[in-house]
Amino acid sequence: MKKTLMDLYGSGILFFYYIKWPVLIGLPVMYLEVGYKQNIIMNVIWVYCLYLVLAGFYRRFVLKQRCDNNSCK
Repeated sequence: MKKTLMDLYGSGILFFYYIKWPVLIGLPVMYLEVGYKQNIIMNVIWVYCLYLVLAGFYRRFVLKQRCDNNSCK
């Protein structure tokens, strides 16, 4: 059971690592330009992708500046 959960966790990480930008940019385009109907599941996935992108920017820029100023080495 533990191996199955670890496999699912790893698959989720890989899936969202590669799919976050296409979902984040593509879903609003699909809603506004193509005429897709609103879907609550896709909206939740879009919010999660937005969280992943913002967390990545925060880790890359804000925490790096803070560590450079305080010499976190």
